[in-house]
Amino acid sequence: MRWTLWVPLALFAFFLGLAAYQLSQPKDEFVPSTMIGKPLPEFDLRPATEELPGVALEDFKDGTPRLLNIWASWCLPCIAEAPHLEALNEAGVEIFGVAIRDKPEDVTRFLETHGNPYTRIGADDLSALQLEIGSSGVPETFVIDGNGIIRYQHIGDVREDDVPMLLEKLREAGE
Repeated sequence: MRWTLWVPLALFAFFLGLAAYQLSQPKDEFVPSTMIGKPLPEFDLRPATEELPGVALEDFKDGTPRLLNIWASWCLPCIAEAPHLEALNEAGVEIFGVAIRDKPEDVTRFLETHGNPYTRIGADDLSALQLEIGSSGVPETFVIDGNGIIRYQHIGDVREDDVPMLLEKLREAGE
């Protein structure tokens, strides 16, 4: 009968060891996107603010690669990435934005406070475009070639050390 007292303790120790092993394994931070190499879906988003035009699929089919940044005024990482998007813009990169579930006055306030690297910003009130292109949150940035094909997906906020990589991805998308 004494062995029955040890079974729960042995099971607990086994699961504790398994959890410790899993936690000690290196984390895979790369999430491969299923949208790479696929065209943007058909869309036409109204302007998210009175200051800039909205965004449509046709805006990506003029032969110029550019960035599509999915963001929101209520998103804290979007504030953190704002200066790095501005650095990309200053390097000659055209950035189109999609504001997710946002109000025009909040978008305007965000741009006035944190800067405006965008040429166009569309309003995605129901996150429909966001979901169609495989974006799971904000912020996310996509490299789109001049034919409207998704070439790269950057999940999370753009940081200073991401700027050279995004410039390289844009150059590759233009070849």
